[in-house]
Amino acid sequence: MNISIAENIKMIRETIGEAAILSGRAPEDIKFVAAAKTKPTGLIKQAVLAGVDAVGENRVQEMLEKRSEGAYDGTPLHFIGHLQSNKVSKIVGVCDLIESVSSKSLVESIGKRALSLGITQNILIEVNIGKEPQKSGVLPEQTEELLDFASRTGGIFVLGFMAIPPISANNDRNCYYFDIMFQLFVDMSTKKYDNVSVQLLSMGMSDSYVNAIRAGSNMVRIGSALFGER
Repeated sequence: MNISIAENIKMIRETIGEAAILSGRAPEDIKFVAAAKTKPTGLIKQAVLAGVDAVGENRVQEMLEKRSEGAYDGTPLHFIGHLQSNKVSKIVGVCDLIESVSSKSLVESIGKRALSLGITQNILIEVNIGKEPQKSGVLPEQTEELLDFASRTGGIFVLGFMAIPPISANNDRNCYYFDIMFQLFVDMSTKKYDNVSVQLLSMGMSDSYVNAIRAGSNMVRIGSALFGER
């Protein structure tokens, strides 16, 4: 099946715009991250040329290989997958934003590597909003503690939060978690910390981004709706 990346982006942008307006914001307030896991460099380059706001990758080795092929030239690169401490040195200073920082140990490792490079690494704190044992992410009630810790760690700048709510066919259930996460985002944005500016809420994927935007998300990670099923 031929996939028209540009046409898909146009349709997704229109849908994003409608959801943004319904939530009282402008379409350009919402960042569109192309989730490129398993997708070849050629398709990613098409997405970049067609105007996605960033590209997100889940796997460190895959990301490094495609980066060497120029897959992300011209757009910011985000790491959106589960991050192991032993892979931190490979992505700090390579990714514009690490979205999946979920523990003090990761914050420490990222900060240490960033300081050794003489840079500041932008991150999001990943929240396990559904408290699912099989998922990474800080628990909602421990988010403020991790945010405070990150604010006191050199080489780190926190730009907001990322969340992956539990999978549910029930839209009301999805919206419940989106609403809870947005309220946490709002609460944390009122805190005054060094090295923290809570601006971004990365929440919503191909099957849920409309509801996520309506709930307050301003960054969505879209893969299958853009590139087709894996």
